[in-house]
Parts: sequence; structure tokens; C-alpha cells
Amino acid sequence: MGAGHAHPLYLDRAGRVHRLAPEVKIVAVLLFTIVVVLTPPTRFYAFAGYFGLLAVVSVVARVPAVWLLKRATIELPFVLLAVVLPFAGHGPRVDWLGLSLSVDGLHGAWNIFAKGTLGVLASLLLAATTTMRDLILGLDRLRVPSVFTQIATFMLRYIDVLADDARRMRIARLSRGYDPRFLWQVKAFAVGVGSLFLRSYERGERVYLAMVSRGYTGRLPHVASRRPPAREWAVAAALPLLTLGIVVLA
Repeated sequence: MGAGHAHPLYLDRAGRVHRLAPEVKIVAVLLFTIVVVLTPPTRFYAFAGYFGLLAVVSVVARVPAVWLLKRATIELPFVLLAVVLPFAGHGPRVDWLGLSLSVDGLHGAWNIFAKGTLGVLASLLLAATTTMRDLILGLDRLRVPSVFTQIATFMLRYIDVLADDARRMRIARLSRGYDPRFLWQVKAFAVGVGSLFLRSYERGERVYLAMVSRGYTGRLPHVASRRPPAREWAVAAALPLLTLGIVVLA
């Protein structure tokens, strides 16, 4: 966990949010998300306030709005599901532009869209201001079970290796003139996935034996680091506290 890994969502900025301890940001985003999820969908002004808070955080963190919007498109499948709810819902209905829409379905669609978008944006802000190494380190400081942090650490270290293996296998298939594009040609892809799994399993066994021979006892060594001061906790607490104030006032 001592290696310096960065993920594609990280933006290297010299901002205040970037300098906060990772565990502080993780707790702030978690509490913000809990308050958002517990907010009744009919409190529209509360959701407007939440979006405003995230906008302020993005400005302070120097994360461009266009960058956030592009990557927030990952929730499009859920948005498409939300579009169906007003038509498929039951209960009281309203007419709009000649369409008969369910009131419960409209509330459900708004609930999915608003809360999903807020959760995605908050997660993106966390990822944009925290390296992957710091995220795992923050989880470890928060006493997350070590099995989860160690699995995440090894995944971080070897995901690029697995991606390179898959890319080389695909190039090998293409160089032999085999480019499966139809369902009945999926055999080569399935064989490749099986071969990649076996290769990864064998690599994992070798890595584990190498770690045990070097004194691995089931837990990775801790990295010496500072504890976040109370000032950082107070700064991070502003987001969930303001969120809670908005829902109460709304």
C-alpha cells in the first residue's frame, strides 16, 4: 500500500479539499449520502440545496463542472429506468401533454434521479480529490476490516496487469484473423476469459507464497502518517451538518 497509485478519476490540484485527510472526506461523503437517502422525495427545495452544496464543494476543490457532468453519465441506465416509472406506476394519475402519468411513479422517478445523481456527484468529488492509495489508507484508519482493504490493495496493484493480459490475448486473436462479433463466435472470448482467470489465480498463489516467505502474517504493514487535526474534522463536518440543516428547514 506504500506505492503511489492514482486512478483515472483523480485530478491533481493544489486545493484545500485535496489536502484534507482521506478518512475525513470519506466520513463526510458517507454522512452526506445518508442524509440525502433519508430525505423524503417531496422535499424539492432540500434537493436543490444539496445540489448547491456540491456545487460549492466543486468550486472549492477546483473540479470543473464539465468534468463532473461527463462522468456522471454512468447513471444513465438508472435514469432510463426512472423514465419508465411514471408510465408503469399505479395509483392516482395526472394528464400531461396527452400522457397519463402515475403520481407515485413521478415521485419514484424523481427519487431515483435526484438521489442517484447526488450520490454519483459526491462520489466523483471524493475520487477527484483523493488518490486511490489514500482512499484505502483512509478506510484502514477508519477500522474497516482488513480483509476488505487488503483485497482492494491487491486489486489496485494488479488490475493494470490483468488489463494488459486481456489486451495481449485480444491482439493475439486478432493477429490470427479471429474477431468474434456474433453470438455463435463467443467461444474464443469465453476461452480467453477462462485462461485469464487461471493465469490470475496462479499469479495470486505465487504472490501469496512470496509474501509469506517474507514474513507476511495476514495484515499489511501500517504506513506512518499523521492524524488529522480537529480543524480538518470540523471543516469536513460542515457538509453533512449543512445538509441536515437544509432538510430540517425544508
